[in-house]
Amino acid sequence: MPRLERPGPLRDRVYEALLELITTRALQPGQHLVESELAGHLGVSRQPVREALQRLNTEGWVDLRPAQGAFVHEPTEQEADQLLTVRTLLEAEAAGLAAGNADEAGVTALEEILAEGLKAVDADDVDAAVVLNARFHAKIMELAGNAVLAELAAQVDRRVRWYYTPVARQRGGQSWVEHRELIAAVAAHDEQLATRLMREHTEHTRRSYHARETS
Repeated sequence: MPRLERPGPLRDRVYEALLELITTRALQPGQHLVESELAGHLGVSRQPVREALQRLNTEGWVDLRPAQGAFVHEPTEQEADQLLTVRTLLEAEAAGLAAGNADEAGVTALEEILAEGLKAVDADDVDAAVVLNARFHAKIMELAGNAVLAELAAQVDRRVRWYYTPVARQRGGQSWVEHRELIAAVAAHDEQLATRLMREHTEHTRRSYHARETS
């Protein structure tokens, strides 16, 4: 774990550090979070860690159990399904708008992320693939040009990454094949095709999440 630099409100920096560790699954669902250990890893006192854990509990990332302590939340299948269903709605709408709006520079930016994503898959670098997947979807959202849609997507983005990480290797190259097809639809300004492809793409991820235990 990285030690924290001092500038900035410490409780916020501790919160961000812990949230990143949870999102990337460096801290696993169900894992016991010991204040003194986390404080030692991050090079801070226990107080900002306690405050961060309380905030993470409010936001549903951490469960505080009486007389037991703090634990990383274990998402239920229903929670995952609800979030990934909402993600499908947002992303499909964004893809259609992006196809209507995207210029040559936007398409080029998507192609560059695609190239990096394929490299990450070839190298079996799951962490990089997860980050690049999020970057690809964020770029589609940016090209959609709808600030309210982007704000809603940003609220679910971190949780989507949390759910996507366990299926990233399983989705592997297929996910990026689907990204390539989507880029072609955006480049052709085919709004209906882009919407359909994104809906299918995000549905594949949702189904992969639910099938992960049996794969």
